[in-house]
Amino acid sequence: MKPMGKTRRMLSVGLAGVALAAALTAPAQAHGHGGDHDDGSPAPAWQLTRTGTDARFRGLAAVSRSTAWVAGTKGTVLRTADGGRTWRDVSPPGAGELEFRDVEAFDGRRAVVLAIGEGEASRVYRTEDGGATWKESFRNPDPKAFYDCLTFFDHRHGLAVSDPVDGKYRILSTADGGRSWKVLPNAGMPDAQPGEASFAASGQCLVSSGPHDVWLATGGAATARVLHSADRGLTWTAAASTVPAGDPARGVFGLAFRDRTHGIAVGGDYRAGQASPQAAEVTGNGGRSWLPAAAPVAAYRSGVAWLPHSRSAALAVGPTGTDATTDGGRSWRTVDTGSYDTVDCAPDRGCWASGEKGRVARLAR
Repeated sequence: MKPMGKTRRMLSVGLAGVALAAALTAPAQAHGHGGDHDDGSPAPAWQLTRTGTDARFRGLAAVSRSTAWVAGTKGTVLRTADGGRTWRDVSPPGAGELEFRDVEAFDGRRAVVLAIGEGEASRVYRTEDGGATWKESFRNPDPKAFYDCLTFFDHRHGLAVSDPVDGKYRILSTADGGRSWKVLPNAGMPDAQPGEASFAASGQCLVSSGPHDVWLATGGAATARVLHSADRGLTWTAAASTVPAGDPARGVFGLAFRDRTHGIAVGGDYRAGQASPQAAEVTGNGGRSWLPAAAPVAAYRSGVAWLPHSRSAALAVGPTGTDATTDGGRSWRTVDTGSYDTVDCAPDRGCWASGEKGRVARLAR
């Protein structure tokens, strides 16, 4: 991706994006096997790659059609530079007990990964040589903190979020590309609701767009919320979500903003077999208010991404499939039934998805 967070995508209208969106909402395809366009040419579909591992990859960074990073269980980090034909294991040494849940990549050589967990299990590592070497740049000293997600505004400035500590979400900040971190003051953070937390399910509970705006997704409490900051995490406002919560397993799991005003949120109930009604919503005012999708995603979805160069097309993924929208998130249609946890698209229209049992796929065109 560009030197920025997963959702910092300044997308413009383009015929290629419209064509791709139209293809994605053609008759449903399953498990990476696409259908055809009306003209007989193959429709885009997920194409699984061979990763050589059974790790679950909830962290994903799409740099381009050829280059991507994934991060997951058992301290596993992989990188491809040939479109997924081969994957290189670039896991940090000694990290086998860690759970990586987010990765932010500036290019094919520089990346930052986040390990989650209570206390010292929450860590940040950075590489500048494609994963040949790593430096641990943060280890959480507070047993009450549990970090969930990362995002970057540019090459230098980024944030990480912890579940509430002493009644407020904790924000970690870097101004040197992830080489060092500091905890921001919490005076501008609203109080957390009882039971409120964020979900480390897809690396998309904290997302940014532009040089200053960042959003935080929550669940677990009586009401799911989306918090917004316009000053890189110093002060925040909270808006109620229309995605049902009221249970530790329910709420907003993934966010995507194509600019500082237009966003999509997805979520639901992550427990298998549980219904997830009204599990998608949209905003056109920067997250000050949210409207439920008229035709929501089919089931729980943990990841979402706007298609490059389109103002209206996006993908949402979860364990039971992929849904697509061509109207900015107001209505969704299932286009694949493979299991994925997260999705990300690069400016050159390279889209990737990753999830359980080593599954990583690229959108084949």
